[in-house]
Amino acid sequence: MEALALERKEEQKRELKERILQLKKERNAIILAHYYQRDEIQEVADFRGDSFLLAQKAASTDADVIVFCGVHFMGESAKILAPTKTVLIPDERAGCPMADMVNVEGLRALKKQHPNAKVVAYINTSADVKSETDICCTSANAIKVIESVDSDEIIWVPDKNLGDYVSKFTDKKVIIWEGYCNTHDMLTVKDVEEMRAQYPNAKFVVHPECRPEVVKLGDFVGSTTAIIKYCKESEHQEFIVGTEDGTGFQLRLDSPNKAFHFATKYLVCPNMKVNNLKKVVRCLETMQPQIYVPPHVADQARASLERMLLVK
Repeated sequence: MEALALERKEEQKRELKERILQLKKERNAIILAHYYQRDEIQEVADFRGDSFLLAQKAASTDADVIVFCGVHFMGESAKILAPTKTVLIPDERAGCPMADMVNVEGLRALKKQHPNAKVVAYINTSADVKSETDICCTSANAIKVIESVDSDEIIWVPDKNLGDYVSKFTDKKVIIWEGYCNTHDMLTVKDVEEMRAQYPNAKFVVHPECRPEVVKLGDFVGSTTAIIKYCKESEHQEFIVGTEDGTGFQLRLDSPNKAFHFATKYLVCPNMKVNNLKKVVRCLETMQPQIYVPPHVADQARASLERMLLVK
């Protein structure tokens, strides 16, 4: 009975994938998937990546339609960088609690308190917040971006953990907003110590969105892309992974003979996981839900994203 149900599930998956291929051709569409998406989504994607790589792909694609499998702010970034494209998101409920922790009013008030500071906003922010920002960054390029800014004073929004990490690599004064990623912030020192006891030969790789005391324990600290690259190129065969569990898809693909243990079973972003193959099919069939960013917001936000893309 169970085997039959599994077989049916696989058959459904195959049918959905075939339908997606057909719709992509009809619509001249590409599918961009963040590394935190479900495996089935990453399998059908034209490009898998972190928010920075996917923003670049959105800016350079000649497709007419972009299906962005990620969370809402990522779809907004794609629309801002590719305003003439239709940008679809399979489920508009895919939000980002961290991005919601900073708003325009609060940021304006902070700018008034620090009139000489430049605002560096993590890409994990809404289009409205980006429009109030001097330059955006990702966890992959945050340190370079801060160093590129012509000011000794930086307002950093919204992630306090990443802000704490990058502030250690600059002499600039960094004024840190009190936001955090619900998923990464769950990882504790106790979790890591328990995993190390269980897997004494494993290297601990960790995302800087985790708490400072957890990041301190890392054998390697880096963005999702940097973690994937490190694990692929490393001579080590076993890793404890301190980032969202969707990353396992690319890690296993790159290094099928290495062992990856996620540092806790709670490293799952519920917002990233709301997308599935059925929703991808439906959004390509109906061309809904579409991402919309008001033109005046998009123009200001685009400047902060384009400045980021220029940082080498």
